[in-house]
Amino acid sequence: MFVPALIAVAVVEVLAFVEVGRTVGWPLAVVLLLGISVVGTRLLRVQRRLAIERVSLAVAERRASARATIDGALGFLGAVLLVVPGFVTDILGGLLLFPATRSLASRWISRRYADPMIRFAAAVERFGPRRQAPRRQGPCPADVESTAVDYEPDRLDR
Repeated sequence: MFVPALIAVAVVEVLAFVEVGRTVGWPLAVVLLLGISVVGTRLLRVQRRLAIERVSLAVAERRASARATIDGALGFLGAVLLVVPGFVTDILGGLLLFPATRSLASRWISRRYADPMIRFAAAVERFGPRRQAPRRQGPCPADVESTAVDYEPDRLDR
């Protein structure tokens, strides 16, 4: 399934490049591809930093970091798609850089994959190691402050 999809994306990218080359000219089409890739590398650094900041802020505020993680990952994916040469991937990457379309994609991902992830987590928890409560060592608690002294008369003489 992956290989045919990869071939289809490559064919669509070549067809899009041919159409853009016919419309604006071949040299300008090549300059556009290279320029967008350079801008994408700059945005890659920015999106990486923003993604880390969003997740860190969510963790610091003791909020669930899933939404911030998905949002950051989609922004980073948008920048990666801009680096990949091709006009179709550039359009998809540019769309993922806008907060509105990133929010739509985030909601779609959440709806599509939330239930399978929850089921997976529940199944893993079922087969994971069991946590046992600490055992008490009798009616008196352990000597935490080390105040107990063992009395051994034969050792005191030495």
